[in-house]
Amino acid sequence: MSFPSSSSHSSSATHSREPRMSQILPFQGTLYDTAVVGNIEKLVAPPYDIIDAAGQQALHDRHPQNIIRLELGLDRAGDNATDNRYTRAGIALREWIKSGALKRDQEPAIYYHTIEYRPPSSGPGAPTKLLRGFLTVVKLEALDSGHIYPHENTRAAAKTDRLNLIEACRANFSPIWSLYSDPQGAIIGLLETMTKGTPARYDFQDDAGCRERLWAVTDPAVLKQIVDQMQSKPLFIADGHHRYETALNYQKLRRQTGSPAGLQPYDGVLMLLAPLEDPGLTVLPTHRVTTTPLPPYDRVKALLGDTFDFQEFPYTAETKDGVRAQFLNTLRTNGRTAPVFGIALKGDSRYLALTLKPAHRPSPQASPRTRLDVSLLQQLIVAKLCPTQQEQEAILYTKDDHEALNWAAQGTGTGALLLNATKVGEIQAVATAGERMPHKSTYFYPKPLTGLVINVMEG
Repeated sequence: MSFPSSSSHSSSATHSREPRMSQILPFQGTLYDTAVVGNIEKLVAPPYDIIDAAGQQALHDRHPQNIIRLELGLDRAGDNATDNRYTRAGIALREWIKSGALKRDQEPAIYYHTIEYRPPSSGPGAPTKLLRGFLTVVKLEALDSGHIYPHENTRAAAKTDRLNLIEACRANFSPIWSLYSDPQGAIIGLLETMTKGTPARYDFQDDAGCRERLWAVTDPAVLKQIVDQMQSKPLFIADGHHRYETALNYQKLRRQTGSPAGLQPYDGVLMLLAPLEDPGLTVLPTHRVTTTPLPPYDRVKALLGDTFDFQEFPYTAETKDGVRAQFLNTLRTNGRTAPVFGIALKGDSRYLALTLKPAHRPSPQASPRTRLDVSLLQQLIVAKLCPTQQEQEAILYTKDDHEALNWAAQGTGTGALLLNATKVGEIQAVATAGERMPHKSTYFYPKPLTGLVINVMEG
């Protein structure tokens, strides 16, 4: 079975003389039929890689057809090669389609998706932001093709897990999130025009308090216009590197058994595409919390004093909250003009802001990766305070300023190492230069939910 849309919507791509950067493929999505299974908010889930064991169990308990049962099923005692969470997911998917719980749309579509949210750590009265994008299938391209750019390294175990799932289910449940450049906002403007005044297919509040909305756009002329406009645009993977590489591995496996002519379902993967200029895009920092012993403050100062200027923020139990706010504000404000990091050591009642001395700052000619705050933190602070691989592998990560500082204060960790968020332009520069960022460099927010639209490849 080939994509229903591949001939009708992308024929112009075949004859175009322009080099094709990315080919999007409007598709017949498979969606929950809420008339059969009930409210959509009971059925969707966050991306699998941010769900802990308690969250996994809670989602299983929430609804017998929650998407978690397909995306991240529970292991059972006695699991074997023929009966395990992957095979059970494949059986459940086929049963849900047969029962009508999941239904494939009749027409190829692009799914316009908006998420209204408040960024984490913003106050209850803070204004909301609106992330706008669209769900579609994107033709797979090699990561060195110059069409689709990764920015992070991946780990083998996660790819093995995802490959087992895609082999058992032949479906994408969770979209990869990628960014494209559209300074004029033409594509989103077109989708907004098409959906204005039309009730959303889904409109609900998720567990994180975000308002999620989804519309299907099926007008063939509009789909062709979007397909044509996207042809000149490279894509930058924001989130879902493991899933993308897994889709490539799955494509390779399927091609080994023979390649029919034309695009096949395994030649594409489900993505949420959003403009990288969208003001609704938020990138959060990924702070490091050490769990192995750290040197005392005086020794830290001796180790890092040649490279950094120190600013201390001492506090008492009474002044802690106010001083913490001042410290975080300094970190953010001064970080706009220089690399600035924060440190809090367990058992030490002060916060430290470390500003990299001008003599140690990377030159403008240095590679984009070298100039990143997260690279400087790794080379100049983490490598000195946690010199062994074992110490570095024991580091915990969090996107939340207060969680990082609390973990250090309460003894979950031995120290918190805070940094400012990587900017979208920096991520684009690293990717375009063919480099990869250090592990846990970015946290794009809000994460697209799993289960809004499923790309069922066969049957």
